[in-house]
Amino acid sequence: VFCFLFFFLITSFSSLVFQHGQSSGGAAAAPGLTVPPGFGMPPVSPVIPPTGAASGKEQEAESPLPNPGAFDECHRKCKEVFPMQMEGVRLIVNKGLSNHFQVNHTVLLSTMGDSTYRFGATYVGSKQTGPAEFFPVLVGDMDNSGSLNAQIIHQISSNIRSKLAFQTQQNKFVNWQGDAEFRGEDFTATVTLGNPDVLVGSGIVVTHYLQSITSALALGGELVYHRRPGEEGTVMSLVGRYTGSNYIATLTLGSAGAHASYYHKANDQLQVGVEFEASTRMQDTSVSFGYQLDVPKANLQFKGSVDSNWIVGATLEKKLLPLPLSLVLCAFLNHRKNKFQCGFGVTIG
Repeated sequence: VFCFLFFFLITSFSSLVFQHGQSSGGAAAAPGLTVPPGFGMPPVSPVIPPTGAASGKEQEAESPLPNPGAFDECHRKCKEVFPMQMEGVRLIVNKGLSNHFQVNHTVLLSTMGDSTYRFGATYVGSKQTGPAEFFPVLVGDMDNSGSLNAQIIHQISSNIRSKLAFQTQQNKFVNWQGDAEFRGEDFTATVTLGNPDVLVGSGIVVTHYLQSITSALALGGELVYHRRPGEEGTVMSLVGRYTGSNYIATLTLGSAGAHASYYHKANDQLQVGVEFEASTRMQDTSVSFGYQLDVPKANLQFKGSVDSNWIVGATLEKKLLPLPLSLVLCAFLNHRKNKFQCGFGVTIG
């Protein structure tokens, strides 16, 4: 079935892809015109130490510690190695209308849930703060039922960045949050306010702080305060991250449980990651192993994973250059529940 669908999609969209390449002249989009993955914060340029006349030991002593990055990014490098689960057939068409505006169409045909269509748009401003950073950034998408996800990200100053995100379910607001992030030379502090309601007296406040102790070691913490009628509580966790020449080890400990990850880059083609998660609320622990194999000459990327729950998964992504077309195959098998899921995706543009 997938082979038939593969040839059907190729023959159906080959003319569209050819016309798209001719209309765009084969030119790539602007560096800032990229949808942030998962509507996340765009990457921040590394802090450049000030240059001066000092040299030798004096320059080494005066050089500041590097910025540790955001608290949410501590485990991200390891998580990027693991494959993402996909079910059904997914078609994504990206179209850049200008250097600042881009739209995309997503069609998902699912056998387990509802089939959906989503329309997304991305706007990137002209304020440049780095080699590939432009602000403000407005990202949003809406499905066929009227549900909307949107984010507004803006660099207020060289050290302060803000983000506003909200989500609606048809015609009702479900979730919205705003955060402010301050990045110093050797630390990052973030305050997030989620779903505040002054009349009811409910809301969530999250604070993050990450400090560079040495050039390789960073320590920080997270404090979550939530309140609603009849319930109030605080959750605190501590994090430590050690970055080596080709590996990153991270440990998070708190009242909610523990999360440890280890990322290792063996070479330019192979990356591996191991994760350990223990939840005190669910009374459950799990260990996961994942790897990513890149074959640049074949424009091929393979990701695989296996965990202690006997869930095995893999994704295969192939870019058909010089055409703006990529294919993705995904398969996940749960041995305990005897369930198998597979997916096929096509991305144009």
